Amino acid sequence: MTMLDTICKGGLGHALAAHAVWGSMPLYLLLVHDVPPLEFVAWRILVSVPLCLALITLTGRWAELRQVLADGRAMLVLLVTSAMIAGNWFLYVWAIQTGHVFAASLGYYILPLMMMLFGMAFLGERLRPRQWIAVGLAAIGVTVLASGALTTLWVSLAMALSFGIYGLLRKKVAAGPLAGLTVETLLLMLPSALVVGWFATQADGSVMGRDAVETGAIILGGPMTALPLLLFATAVRRMPYTVLGFLQFISPTVVFLLGLFVFHEPLRPAQLACFVAIWAAAALFCWDMLANARTRTVG
Repeated sequence: MTMLDTICKGGLGHALAAHAVWGSMPLYLLLVHDVPPLEFVAWRILVSVPLCLALITLTGRWAELRQVLADGRAMLVLLVTSAMIAGNWFLYVWAIQTGHVFAASLGYYILPLMMMLFGMAFLGERLRPRQWIAVGLAAIGVTVLASGALTTLWVSLAMALSFGIYGLLRKKVAAGPLAGLTVETLLLMLPSALVVGWFATQADGSVMGRDAVETGAIILGGPMTALPLLLFATAVRRMPYTVLGFLQFISPTVVFLLGLFVFHEPLRPAQLACFVAIWAAAALFCWDMLANARTRTVG
């Protein structure tokens, strides 16, 4: 087995693919910028349900799904995770649509540190010395960034906390990635249908069918929602939560680069300092991962 095989079988490929989708999310949200955040999240959930059920059928996982549905403890945990991920989606879309892009980006820069803290506090994971140095560098960068956004820090913290709890519980729940996601969407289906129904009774009516491009973008929300969460749920079951947490720096960095080169947002000194510190930390962290994987392969 090669060193690359060792790393990828540990879930790294799944994590990188998930962050590639999440990082491109601002480009996708341009297509639905006129859709109310609450209604958009409700439609994301509703269009994800048939997609998840189709994947369950194609992969022959109905027995696994029934087993999860019959497990009271797993259902209770998945009820909490479904609330966490729905709240996270809403906060992110609301922040983007109301011009709090900086707060949304900061939330996903705080998230990796929170995930690593959770991994050490609740899962008994430990960092190697070089990884501690990398975490310190990243923490300095995030602190500099947070110092310039204190008024909206609550948004950033709520986003980081909701997804951090989601990932931690998904790592521990007795449910596979696809079965777990299917149950989460089923649990959220009724409240989402009520939200969509309420918007349909308002003066502006439902956004579905209002415009062909917009409607297509809302339907695309199904795979845009399900695919990265499936990849993440697979990675979270294969990787240490501390390592997976550090990889969370990828998607906000992609968003940062999109803001700089696509949306032409001004580059603030705090952002540049954060970017340099985090990527110096990322280089050190990746070096340590590769060195450790090489040692395991040789051994």
